[in-house]
Amino acid sequence: MSAESVIRLLSREDVKQVVKLDVSKLLPLDPLPDEPPIEEPPAKLAELYDFSLDGHVAVGIPRPKTEEEKRKLVQGFLEGLRKLITRGDNWTFLQPLLLTLEFCAKCQACAEACPIYLASGRQEVYKPIVRAEVLRRIYKRYFTRPGRLFGKFASGDVEVNWTLVYRLIELAYRCTLCRRCAQACPMSVDNGLISREIRKIASQELGYAPKEVHEKGTVQHLKVGSSTGMTPKGLLKTVKFLEEYIREKTGKSIKIPVDEKGADILLVHNAGEFLSWPENPAAFAIIFEEAGMSWTMSSEPLGYDIVNYGAWYDDVQLAKIVLRQVEVARKLEVKKIVIGECGHATKALIVVADRVLPKELNIPRESALPLLAEIVERKKLNLDPTRNNFPVTLHDPCNVVRLSGIVEPQRRVLRAIAPQFREMEPHGVYNYCCGGGSGFAIMHSYNFDQWRNKVSARMKVRQILNAFRDVLDPSRYPFKYVCAPCSNCKGAIRDAIRHYGLWERYRINYGGLVELMVNAMADLPKPYIDYSEFH
Repeated sequence: MSAESVIRLLSREDVKQVVKLDVSKLLPLDPLPDEPPIEEPPAKLAELYDFSLDGHVAVGIPRPKTEEEKRKLVQGFLEGLRKLITRGDNWTFLQPLLLTLEFCAKCQACAEACPIYLASGRQEVYKPIVRAEVLRRIYKRYFTRPGRLFGKFASGDVEVNWTLVYRLIELAYRCTLCRRCAQACPMSVDNGLISREIRKIASQELGYAPKEVHEKGTVQHLKVGSSTGMTPKGLLKTVKFLEEYIREKTGKSIKIPVDEKGADILLVHNAGEFLSWPENPAAFAIIFEEAGMSWTMSSEPLGYDIVNYGAWYDDVQLAKIVLRQVEVARKLEVKKIVIGECGHATKALIVVADRVLPKELNIPRESALPLLAEIVERKKLNLDPTRNNFPVTLHDPCNVVRLSGIVEPQRRVLRAIAPQFREMEPHGVYNYCCGGGSGFAIMHSYNFDQWRNKVSARMKVRQILNAFRDVLDPSRYPFKYVCAPCSNCKGAIRDAIRHYGLWERYRINYGGLVELMVNAMADLPKPYIDYSEFH
C-alpha cells in the first residue's frame, strides 16, 4: 500500500481499521524471544472511542453521535487551521510551518529517518509525509486561491470529513516530535512540527488533548504548582525526605537550600524525579554541596517543577508556565536558572521560551549538563571511576541533544567516570528517541501503553540490546546501566525494560547521569547505586 492510498483511506468511514499491527512484522529485536500478539482494544472502550487508525487510542475523542457533532468537528478543525496560518494567532512557529506547508520534494528521506515508521515494519500510515501531506492538502484546498478556485486539481485529492479529522489528530500522537525527519530533509521541511501544530489545533480550538498531558499535566501544574499534584507544602516535606535519604545513603548531613535569595543558581527539577527517582535530586544536592556551588531550590508554585507539557501540544499553556517559572527566579534574584535532567523542559525553557519571554524576564537559563561537566573537569569532586566499572551506555534525549545542541558535556563526564562506557549507534544528534517523547512516557490511558512499548520504544530497545551485545550474559556481566539524563526518557526506558524483561534476562538497568557521578565519589562508604535491584 502506498502513502497515497493511505491518505485516501484516512477519510473513508467504511474502513474498519487503516492499519492492523502484527508483532511478527515489527522490527526484529534479537536475541529476544517471540512476543505475545497485540491485543485487541477492550470492547467497552471501542463503544466510546474510534480505534480505526491502528487499533489504539491516545487522545480519547468521543465518537460523534450526530451529524451536527461531525460537522462541528470538521468546522472547528478548519477554523483552527485558519488561525494556525495567521500571524496574530500563531506566534511561535509560523514561518517554519508555512514553509513546510508549501514545500515537499516527496523524496521519503523523512521516512527512512523516522523510528516509528521503521519500528512498525514500515507501515505507510506512520510515514511523516502522510500526516504532513494531509494537512498540506487541506491548507491548499481551503486557504489558497488556486485551491478555492480549482479544488483538488490544485490541492491534491483529500476529503475533509470527521473521520479524516479524527484519525489525523490521533496520527499526530503517533509521532514523538523527535524532529529526526526534519534533520534528514534536504529542504528543511519539518514534519515533526506538523504533528505538533495538529495537536495545537486539537487542544486550542477543539479542546481535545490526552488527559495526562492537559488535565493532569498543564492544568494541574498551573493550579497546584506541579504536574505531579505536589503542593508547596509537599515540596518542603520532600526536601526533608531527601536530606534523610542522603544521610542514609552516604552518611553526609546536607541542608538543601530552599527559597534563599541572591544565590547564583535556581535549580529546578522535573518533579516526577521526587516521586519516582528521588536518588536523582538527592545526587544533585550531594554534588552541588561537595563542589561548593551557590544554589537554591524554590517552594513557590511552578518554581519546583520545571516541566512544561505545553511544549508538546499547546502554546497558550506553554507561555503561561514559562512566565510563571521565570517570575519565580526573578523574585529570588538568582543569576540563572539551571534545569535538572529533563529534556523537554530544557527545550521549552531554553529554546522555545525565547519566542515567549519579554525582555525584562529573559534571564539566563541553562541545562545542568555543561555545569556537571565543568564540575568534573575542574576536579571539584574526588572521583574514583573504578566504582563504575560496569558496562554503561548513553541515551541521548532528543530535546537535549538534537533540539538544544547539548551533545558533548554528558560524554565528557562519562569518559571520566565510567571505564566501560560505550556508545549506542547511531548517537549524538543522530540519536533515536526513547519512545516516550512528546508526552508518550506519561500517557497510560486507553490502550496506548501497548502501542508505546511495542512500536514507539522499539528502536530504543534494539539500540540498547546492540550496545550491550557483547556483555549480555548476566552470569558474566551482572549489571549494565543505561544512562538517560532526562526524566521522561527514564520513564519510557523503565517501562520498555519491564515490558521486554531486560532486567530479568540480561540485568540491564537505567538511571540518570548524576547518580553515576555520586556513585564514583571516592569518600562514600558504600555504592550509591544499588546493583541488585531494578529501579
